Amino acid sequence: MDAQGTLLCLEKFQSPGKGRGLRALHRFAVGELLFSCPAFTSVLTVNERGNHCECCFARKEGLSKCGRCKQAFYCNVECQKQDWPMHKLECSSMCVFGQNWNPSETVRLTARILAKQKIHPGRTESERLLSVTEFESHLDKLDNEKKELIQNDISALHHFYSKHIEYPDNAALVNLFGQVNCNGFTIEDEELSHLGSAIFPDVALMNHSCCPNVIVTYKGIVAEVRAVKEIEPGDEIFTSYIDLLYPTEDRNDRLRDCYFFTCDCRECVTKEKDKDKLEIRKLSEPPSAEAVRDMIKYARNVIEEFRRAKHYKYILCELLEICELSLDKMGSVFAESNVYMLHMMYQAMGVCLFVQDWEGALRYGQKIIKPYSKHYPLYSINVASMWLKLGRLYMGLENRPAGVKALKKAIAIMEIAHGKDHPYVIEIKKELEAH
Repeated sequence: MDAQGTLLCLEKFQSPGKGRGLRALHRFAVGELLFSCPAFTSVLTVNERGNHCECCFARKEGLSKCGRCKQAFYCNVECQKQDWPMHKLECSSMCVFGQNWNPSETVRLTARILAKQKIHPGRTESERLLSVTEFESHLDKLDNEKKELIQNDISALHHFYSKHIEYPDNAALVNLFGQVNCNGFTIEDEELSHLGSAIFPDVALMNHSCCPNVIVTYKGIVAEVRAVKEIEPGDEIFTSYIDLLYPTEDRNDRLRDCYFFTCDCRECVTKEKDKDKLEIRKLSEPPSAEAVRDMIKYARNVIEEFRRAKHYKYILCELLEICELSLDKMGSVFAESNVYMLHMMYQAMGVCLFVQDWEGALRYGQKIIKPYSKHYPLYSINVASMWLKLGRLYMGLENRPAGVKALKKAIAIMEIAHGKDHPYVIEIKKELEAH
C-alpha cells in the first residue's frame, strides 16, 4: 500500500481534552509508513544556498544559479520553473536590497503561504485531512512580547515583499503569523543541521506526546510519518513537538511557551525518567536539595545565555569557553550523564566540528552517546545523528573498526525512522562500502 492509500487507514477525530487529532483505523508495525505529506510550501535557509536545491532541497554539487539574483540554486531547469512562482517573491527584492535583504524564515514562509493561497484557492494535496485555514493561532494566549514580535514580522513582510503579494488586513496577518508560529516545521538533514522551514498541514493534525508512537522525518520537502511503536486500530497517533532529552518541567515549559498547553502523557505524569536525567554526581557528602535546585537554575540560565550568544555571533573560542566553564561548574554537582551537562557537551562538540577540531569533537561525542541512548526513546533521530557524527569522525581519524560500528548503529535506527530506501540511509551505506 502506498502513502496515499495509507491515509484511508487514518481518520481525523476529536481527541478527548486535546481537540482534533489523528487516529489509526488499522494496525501499523514498527518502521511502517503511516503517510507522507508534501510541503504546502517551504523555504530553504539562507546558509544552505548553493548546497541544496531551492525547490526540492536535494543536496548535490554543480547546482545552477538564478541568472537574476544569483542567490538561488537549482538542480535543473525543471526545478527552477517549478519554484519560480515562489522565488519571484524574493528575486527582485534580493537584487534591490543586496546585503540588506534579511527577512526571517518565518516572514519568508508566510509570504509564500499568501502567494500559494492566491495560486491555489482550493485544498491542495498537502491538506487532505487538515487545511492551512483550519490551523490554530492561539492569539488569545499571546503575551505582549509575542504580539510585538508578530507586528515586527508584519513590518518586515511589507518592507521586503512589496511586489507580487496581495496583503490581507493587519488582523488577518496577525492570525496567519500566529498559525505559522504554532504549526511550522523545521526540516533538518541526517546530522540534524537546519535546512529550512515548511508547512505540512496533515502532519500538523497530530497531537503531542513525550512518549510518541510515530516519528516525522523528511525526504526533500516531503514529510514522512513512521511508526516507532506498534499501533493498534483505534490508537491515537502521537508525535513529539519538542526535544525529548529534557526533564518533565523543562519540556512542559517549552510546550506552554510555544504551543500553549501542558502535556499529560504517561511520561509527564510519572516523571519516571527525571531522576536519571537529573543524575547527581556521586560524592562522599551528597549536595543539599537547595544546592541541586540552584545548579538546575544556573544550568537553565547558561543554556539560554549560550543560545543568545550564538544569535549574536560571538567569537567561536568564546562560545567554547562558555561551554567549558559551565561544564566545570555544573560538574561539581551533576554527573556527566545529567542532561544539562549533555546539552553543553553537545554545544561544545558543535563548536569543535565547526572549527574542524575533530579530536575535540570526538571526545565530547564519546561522552554523549551512552546517556543519549538511555534518555531518548528507542528509535530517536537524535541518537542516530550522534552515532552518525561519531562514525564519520572515527572514519576521518582512521579508526575504521569504531567507525563501522557507529555507522551501523546509525543505520539501524534510521532504517526504522527514515525507511530503508531513504537517500540518507543509502548514502551512509555507500560510505561504509567506500571504507
